[in-house]
Amino acid sequence: MLRTPRRLAAALALLAAIPAAMAEAPARQQIFAVPGLEKPASVLVDRWGVPHIYAGTLYDAFYAQGFMAARDRLWQIDLWRKRGLGEMAKDFGPAYAEGDRMARAVLFRGDMYREWLAYGSDAKRVAEAFVAGVNAYVALTEQKPELLPPEFRKLGYKPARWQAEDIVRIRHHGLTLNFTGEIDRARLYCEAKTQAARADWLRRELDPQIEPKLNPGIDPCTVPAAELRRAYELATAAARFPKEAWGDARAAGIPLDQLYAVVDANSDTGRSLGSNNWVIGGKRTTTGRPILANDPHRSHGAPSLRYISHLNAPGMSVIGAGEPFLPGISIGHNGTIAFGLTRFYMDQEDLYGYELNPANPHEYKYKGRWEPMETITEEIAVKGEPAPRKVTLDFTRHGPVLASGSGHAWALRAAWLDYGMAPYFGSMDYMRARNWDQFRAAMNRWGAPGENQVYADTGGNIGWIPGGLTVKRPNWDGLTPVAGDGRYEWNGYRNMDELPWAYNPAPGYIVTANENNIPPEHPAAKLGVGYEWSDSSRARRLKAVVGANPRSSVQDSMAWQNDTVSLPAQRVVALLQDVRSDDPQLARGLELLRGWNGNERADSAAAALFEVWFSKHLRQAVVRAALPPEAARLVGAGDAARVVAVLEQPGPWMPLERRNAVMLESLKGAMAEVEAKLGPEPRAWQWGKLHTAVFMHPMDPILSDAERQQFNVNAGPIGGSAFTPMNTSYRNTDFRLTAGASFRMVLDVGNWDASRVINTPGQSGNPASPHYRDLAPLWAKGEYFPLVYTRKAVEKASRERVELVPQ
Repeated sequence: MLRTPRRLAAALALLAAIPAAMAEAPARQQIFAVPGLEKPASVLVDRWGVPHIYAGTLYDAFYAQGFMAARDRLWQIDLWRKRGLGEMAKDFGPAYAEGDRMARAVLFRGDMYREWLAYGSDAKRVAEAFVAGVNAYVALTEQKPELLPPEFRKLGYKPARWQAEDIVRIRHHGLTLNFTGEIDRARLYCEAKTQAARADWLRRELDPQIEPKLNPGIDPCTVPAAELRRAYELATAAARFPKEAWGDARAAGIPLDQLYAVVDANSDTGRSLGSNNWVIGGKRTTTGRPILANDPHRSHGAPSLRYISHLNAPGMSVIGAGEPFLPGISIGHNGTIAFGLTRFYMDQEDLYGYELNPANPHEYKYKGRWEPMETITEEIAVKGEPAPRKVTLDFTRHGPVLASGSGHAWALRAAWLDYGMAPYFGSMDYMRARNWDQFRAAMNRWGAPGENQVYADTGGNIGWIPGGLTVKRPNWDGLTPVAGDGRYEWNGYRNMDELPWAYNPAPGYIVTANENNIPPEHPAAKLGVGYEWSDSSRARRLKAVVGANPRSSVQDSMAWQNDTVSLPAQRVVALLQDVRSDDPQLARGLELLRGWNGNERADSAAAALFEVWFSKHLRQAVVRAALPPEAARLVGAGDAARVVAVLEQPGPWMPLERRNAVMLESLKGAMAEVEAKLGPEPRAWQWGKLHTAVFMHPMDPILSDAERQQFNVNAGPIGGSAFTPMNTSYRNTDFRLTAGASFRMVLDVGNWDASRVINTPGQSGNPASPHYRDLAPLWAKGEYFPLVYTRKAVEKASRERVELVPQ
């Protein structure tokens, strides 16, 4: 603590003003004198680790948010900054140098004056205040090294100071996925040849239905698929710390998926990274007030991606969750309006290919002439090397070059590299709206990523609006690579008024879950907004349960967020009713599945069998039966929705007898696997014995067994799958949880203290904190804690008080 007599006197005066209700609760108190704060600010930390900030000025509230985010999540946010700016090799060695180069390729490089103006009048001031708070805590750790989280000591480095520009220049965290889809589709069209269209239909559901077309000017066999995918993932994926890289002087030879958290192209994780949200009008609730629910789905780990906080200042009182490295609140309420987001999968990326000048490989053909690339030289500091490495980055008029060679270059064009497109930073604007018109105006300025926002207010109104800049592609569908020679140019972005929206709709409720929710009759359905949406199973299940309940409660919404009914499971099991086998092992499996309702509870034996069968045996078997080997190899497990469609309509793909044989043959393999893992008696099987929720720390590969107990969080058995509303995607190797709802929120609009929330595994990122893992058991059991909002409720729940006073 930094104190002088004058500042101490001011701080003591503040403490003397603590209301009696607060004084009755045992609370640990800390006082910090910090530079850059305008007026004293108080932070009440409740029993669940949520900081409630009470500041004297608007920007002091964001300062305090930065300070508390650094106190609770310093290593996490420092790593985000380091990864995003391409500064990993400086502290972690040469294995990360190429990742740093590619991260710098996708930094925003435009004029910062124009960039700040794209977000609103005070965006820069907010960002400056937030990073000043972060830096104030970093300065404290420099004076008191014992405040450093243990990761810094383990890895042997110190946190860096932030600049406001860091927040908006980093763009890699916005969940954009179309670019890799174009890469994979090019490979398929090259290698599967005449079977390509059929194979692509089975590989990935497109909505609305469309057959991707190869564009003139691109030979798919020239697309360096592996190199491009590697470059894109080096630019965007989260960092890991494999033993092979740590302390090793080698700069190459380490598998990419060890250095970075790469999503398996054949897994369901990519399609399930999204969210659920809904809003229900007061005429359909037990209280007569709207209910707004949101559970965003992202990759799981320790610490959580989400950070709940409460910001109070003159003219503002907003509470909810954001990401700890960004100021403000993106999911929550401000006492008047409530808001919650899911991804709206508009296509904001394209892969461009170029013919290179044989006489000068830094020139590419554009409109019949050779045009020079822009080359930028960067210096990358590398641990253990005496001088920084000088590396170059090439850019075409469309974006950064990710691969080149054999007379061709390949570049990423991404809307999220344009002005005003820093992911989620647009929440600065809408979180302060006071009514639907202001909220809609703020969403009309939203850039990236594409979002569905649901809305409710204390006047009883509800609404939905998608936001994001939709690319105009006048002469192609955006699903396959295009030539960069001038024939395929974006024609700007669509006016957001061209997208559908709803305000107080007749049904009285709105549900979104990353499905294609553009009404077929709306003109936007024909605009090519996007084709690659998440699987619609979650959306269809939630719309059914919400719509069937004429009077729902907060508790109902909590239950729906934890719903484990799988529509694909119900549909596949229905096909077994007339399937028989004389094989005793198969007969046991058929009997178990036929009597099952598709509810994938953690204690369900049938769920254990079905998930092993569906994810590891059935889908692959259907693909192999439906396609020739060269195409089946590229499709892998196939898209879940497409596989179920093939099973339900066997004629065009395989005869009924063959379909039944495929189901039985693959079920026998699944039975053998489950028996090997869980024993021969199905009555003893449980899905949760295979499917566990373990929140892995990024340093896991270099931790000892004892350290893993400290840094990783095992929440135990979990139900669900990638296709249930309680989204619990897993890796097929061991069924361990990989992605799902890290944060759940249900708001009782107007009676705010009755709202409920859960984060996981905890609010803190410091393994020594009691708030590092305390929420994981609640989350695993589908439980919540109160999202207290009024000052009286906050004071009653508080267990710690932090006073910030100007230095």
